[in-house]
Amino acid sequence: MKQLLLDIQPPAAPSLDNFVVGRNAEALFQLQRTVLEQDDARFIYLWGADGCGKSHLISACNALASSQQLNMICVDDVHLLGDDEQIALFDLYNQLRESGGRMLVSGIAAPGQMGLRDDLATRLAWGLSYQLHPLSDEEKAQALRNHAEAKGMRLPDEVLDYCLRHLRRDMPSLIATIDALDEWSLTDKRAVTLPLLKQLLQHIPH
Repeated sequence: MKQLLLDIQPPAAPSLDNFVVGRNAEALFQLQRTVLEQDDARFIYLWGADGCGKSHLISACNALASSQQLNMICVDDVHLLGDDEQIALFDLYNQLRESGGRMLVSGIAAPGQMGLRDDLATRLAWGLSYQLHPLSDEEKAQALRNHAEAKGMRLPDEVLDYCLRHLRRDMPSLIATIDALDEWSLTDKRAVTLPLLKQLLQHIPH
């Protein structure tokens, strides 16, 4: 029974274009300049709590650098690296600095506040550093409204409220849910409503 529609499609691959900016416009602008325009800012450190978009930007920049054959290393969650891995990253930083390469690194706090080796923390603090801020519920709701509007989809406030209160709150999952709801609505020829959303969710494998 419409099984293909009941499976929420995987979120789109992270890119700089589909990053929901919120209060992080300055960081996004600089990443675009560093990766796409190859400006002088070659070392960037991103930090913030889980869910603020660090991994999205790391993945997006890594894919862009690879496609452009840019000499750039992207490292997510530096705070999880063991001592040997930190030494290797320190050495790699120095090599890239000498060769004109670039590096993008992320962590949960500022470089000196995560218990990293002093030499690595010092290197990471040399470049540009941006704290990323999670989206507020209002920003998430507006982003979802914009996404629905671009699809020509009417998204009632009660559907939005339910998604933000009861579903996974990361933007890729929320957008994938909205896309599945839109497809289900069009196929079933029914308006997008809260009962339709709940019916969809009952058939999605957990």
